[in-house]
Amino acid sequence: MTLRLAGLTLGLITLLATPLTHAGHMLDGQLLACGNDAPPVITGRYNKGANGDTPPAEKLVEMGRKIFFDPGLSASGQQSCASCHNPAHAYGPPNALSVQPGGPGMDEFGVRAAPSLRYVHAPQNFTEHYVDLMDNNGQDSGPAGGRTWDGRVNAAREQALMPLLDAKEMANRNLSEVAARLRKAPYAAEFDQVFSPPGTHILDDEEGVISWLTTAIEFFEQSPEDFHPFTSKYDAYMRGQAQLTKQEQRGFKLFNDKNKGNCATCHPSVATSSTVIYPRFTDFEFASLGVPRNRHLPANQDASYFDLGLCGPMRHDMQDRPEYCGKFRAPTLRNAALRHSFFHNGVLHSLKEVVEFYVTRDITPQRWYGKDAQGHAQRYDDLPARYQGNVNTDVPFKPLPGNKPRLTQQEITDLLAFLGTLSDGYEAPANHATPAKRTTTASLASHSTSSR
Repeated sequence: MTLRLAGLTLGLITLLATPLTHAGHMLDGQLLACGNDAPPVITGRYNKGANGDTPPAEKLVEMGRKIFFDPGLSASGQQSCASCHNPAHAYGPPNALSVQPGGPGMDEFGVRAAPSLRYVHAPQNFTEHYVDLMDNNGQDSGPAGGRTWDGRVNAAREQALMPLLDAKEMANRNLSEVAARLRKAPYAAEFDQVFSPPGTHILDDEEGVISWLTTAIEFFEQSPEDFHPFTSKYDAYMRGQAQLTKQEQRGFKLFNDKNKGNCATCHPSVATSSTVIYPRFTDFEFASLGVPRNRHLPANQDASYFDLGLCGPMRHDMQDRPEYCGKFRAPTLRNAALRHSFFHNGVLHSLKEVVEFYVTRDITPQRWYGKDAQGHAQRYDDLPARYQGNVNTDVPFKPLPGNKPRLTQQEITDLLAFLGTLSDGYEAPANHATPAKRTTTASLASHSTSSR
């Protein structure tokens, strides 16, 4: 076992031995009925494998990989986790569809875009009152953390059950169906061997099957090589192994400039520790951006339907908090240049469009929104009027004097050039001379006007 995986095992042994909580209630090993606000959860009762101990991390990662790529766990027999989270696309969607098809006949569509799973390996647990101690201001930033667009689960093993049981995704009707499909998997005998305590067969225990299935996926999604490789040009730049071009440097400056792009406010671009920790380009906080309604989604054919993020309808525990309505968690901008659909509803289909939306949303709303009966743009048309006061109007949304956008077309081009440096898989030219190494937070911060 490598040192890295040994540490992973130690950390997740603690996780497996600790009961999970949801909505403030201890679950303590019980199965919960699946609802929209949370999947059923199985806690750390099953933390012993074939040798009476936690299986090696390598085995858990290997098994999690097989489960992740197995379409046989879906009702259609055609959809695996990797169908929506393709490794060739930074574990994001492999196409430009706003939402991915699923269901028993692969002809159902949900309401939210599939996010990339890279660099979301360790978000803080969801809290309504997040204080970033690295900001040195002690201010309450509001809701932050958790997984999914609305942060309604914390652990990866909780999240793993969501697509398995969603009628519009892998479409298993219950946990029994999931366990039955795994028993028929080509790796079922190996699963039984790895996870069965001496003298038992874990495949005979439905709760044990689900517990280890989700735990194996969680271990796999902690794999550095797959889910947080830090192999972008920007990472090479921070390691002193690459130089940004002049255009990329201009884009980096615009990214951090609070009066121009102001991107780093929600997508921090520098390390926030005395040791070198590469930034994930998200603060995991929530904001309402006034994203246009995606009228191509089947659910949105109902004019009364609204996806309000933190306050529902998928999340139930915040429905009495109108100040949260329309707020979604900030995604990482790593590998954003590789995506073909953006925002929670997948309404835009190029990164250039996204940047232009940010800087012209309130200047030329007719470009982005539908029209009313009089032909006027229906600003913030995917939010009921009573929640539109939640929409962020800070820079870069806030126009310059004279109602001019914060970024010119050339500046948008420069910013896009920098965002392209966040894509994994960069390889320095063979004849590239290595510049001086940047190894401290201070040296990184010297290139930025924002450390948040």
